[in-house]
Amino acid sequence: MSPRVVVYTRTAAYRHASIPDAVAAVRSLGAAHGFGVDAGEDPGVFEAPLDAYAAVVFLSTSGEVLTPQGRERLAEYVEGGGGFVGVHAAACTEYDWPYYGELLGARFDRHPDCQPGRAVVEDRRHPATEHLPPFWEFTDEWYDFRASPRGAVRVLVSADESSYEGGGMGEDHPLVWCREQGRGRVFYTALGHASQAYEDPAFRAHLLGGITWAVGH
Repeated sequence: MSPRVVVYTRTAAYRHASIPDAVAAVRSLGAAHGFGVDAGEDPGVFEAPLDAYAAVVFLSTSGEVLTPQGRERLAEYVEGGGGFVGVHAAACTEYDWPYYGELLGARFDRHPDCQPGRAVVEDRRHPATEHLPPFWEFTDEWYDFRASPRGAVRVLVSADESSYEGGGMGEDHPLVWCREQGRGRVFYTALGHASQAYEDPAFRAHLLGGITWAVGH
């Protein structure tokens, strides 16, 4: 049986206009690469067993999007070996739940205006980055985080703050990383603000690599 992922896009704060295009992109990637995709915004999904899914994708979620029971189920799922993928505003989510901050690795702080910049690919030994050049020119919001997760995560891509205006983290500015939580795999990319990203072949391959790594195949 082909693996399935669930894409969750509930927002309780800022809502990205790119969400429909992002969901369509994940559905397209699934159809082309052999995994099923369910998508929705009902927190009740997380109050039932998640065993049918090989990974959960929080795609530009924002604010508090889970019930207490949903939080408990998600934690059990990841600790038991389920995959978790966070895309862009997933870092602006569940600020009141300490476990989620640990799971993801870092929490969003602020961002400058959306603009072109340069990402530095630190680790190309990962399915999400193996296709990328050493320096990746991209347009995004270049999220700052409250603290660098380096040391607690495997950093794959970082931001070159000299390439854009308004960066606030300095020389150590991770953007994409992965880690393990319990028996589960966690992947996060801060990129993916605009609809155009989900039409970009390099970004689509980046997203696909993160999902398939989290799924574990």
